[in-house]
Amino acid sequence: MKEEEKVVTVNRKAYHDYDIEETLEAGIVLSGTEVKSLRRGSCNLRDSYIQIKDGEAWIINMHIPPYKEGGRYNLDPDRTRKLLLHKEEIEYLAGRSQLRGYSIIPLRVYFKRGRAKLEIALAKGRKLVDKKKLLIEKEKVRELERALKEYKGA
Repeated sequence: MKEEEKVVTVNRKAYHDYDIEETLEAGIVLSGTEVKSLRRGSCNLRDSYIQIKDGEAWIINMHIPPYKEGGRYNLDPDRTRKLLLHKEEIEYLAGRSQLRGYSIIPLRVYFKRGRAKLEIALAKGRKLVDKKKLLIEKEKVRELERALKEYKGA
């Protein structure tokens, strides 16, 4: 984090379900009440994904709860929102996502210089066997760290 960033939410499930290959930063088109709700720290990226339609990038299933004081200005919390990317980035993502097993997924929502940003990733889905192997490896590392900690403490 080179510049001041205020992280709103992180999609932890994405790191478990996918192998992240590349990441990009995108702006999000939001209404005023959605920005206020994000500033309060409420957003859910679980089961959301990015889709390319007609040369534009859209995020689907991103849940931003209604702002309490918004009243009639609140929009649908699960609406499809447009992402702001350069044309070359959209074309690159569209081409890569056509390959088998690749998806475009959101990783985190944050504020950078007062603007809402979304970190998106080109990712390849993991199989169940890969997930189990990763969990076993993490458990082995934890056991080694515990053993070293006990050894140093003795």
